[in-house]
Amino acid sequence: MALTAQEIEALMPDCTELLSDEPEMESSLHYTQLLILVTCLEWLWRDREDFFIGANLSIYYSRQQLKNRDFRGPDFFLVKDTQKRPRLSWVIWEEDGKYPNVIIELLSDSTAKVDKGLKKQLYQNQFRTPEYFWFSPNTLELVGWRLTDSEYKIIPVSENGWYWSQELGLYLGIWGNRLRYFTVAGRLVLTPEEANLEEIRKAEAEKQRAEAEKQRAEAEKQRAEAEKQRAEAEKQKAETEKQRAETEKQRAEAEKQRAETEKQRAETEKQRAETEKERANKLAEYLRSLGVDPDSVVN
Repeated sequence: MALTAQEIEALMPDCTELLSDEPEMESSLHYTQLLILVTCLEWLWRDREDFFIGANLSIYYSRQQLKNRDFRGPDFFLVKDTQKRPRLSWVIWEEDGKYPNVIIELLSDSTAKVDKGLKKQLYQNQFRTPEYFWFSPNTLELVGWRLTDSEYKIIPVSENGWYWSQELGLYLGIWGNRLRYFTVAGRLVLTPEEANLEEIRKAEAEKQRAEAEKQRAEAEKQRAEAEKQRAEAEKQKAETEKQRAETEKQRAEAEKQRAETEKQRAETEKQRAETEKERANKLAEYLRSLGVDPDSVVN
């Protein structure tokens, strides 16, 4: 069983702070992976002050460990419900007996056997760490364990190969050949750089959307103006057509009046001719009554 904080403190030498005693990461691939795990969680929890993340940092928990120096600290560990501040190592008896809530080891050819054996037993039996994961940046092997009935049992894997971490409230899964966090909704937890790029992309997309909206509004304005001009032209055309029809009506009316006048003139001329004929007939009748041949008078 794990020792209590008081028992641990009684066993420990008098010291205010112990330096971490961890070797360098095995490769740049391991370093990059560790950096991703740290920065993503720090960024996601940037508004919180109740956790500590250890990266390649020693955990001191017993006098025998200090004497033998036979154990190196985890590559990554998370302690919840503690003060968020810099530390040179994690010293159990100076942290109210708190052990990590989550540990992640990055496997390598030189450490895989220890990570899967000795360390797994230590985290299970001594640390009582609720969740333990190991991941190989080289082979992409990922396995998650959860402490159940005092024993690590493998965490069921999701359909897409992710492991749910109750302690993190996040999934752990592989994306782009890296171990990454995913939200319960399945969204990738971004690094600060990715988040900044995402903001830039969003800002650019918003700028393009605003520009497109501006162009659309301008096109709509031009269309409305063209429609207005078309309507005005249509109105002018209708007005012209109206005026032409009015002119045509007036011309037809004038033509009608002219025809009426011509008719009246013809009628008058007919009446005049009729009158003239009647007058000539009367004259001829009168001449004949006088014994004069009208034809001889005319000739």
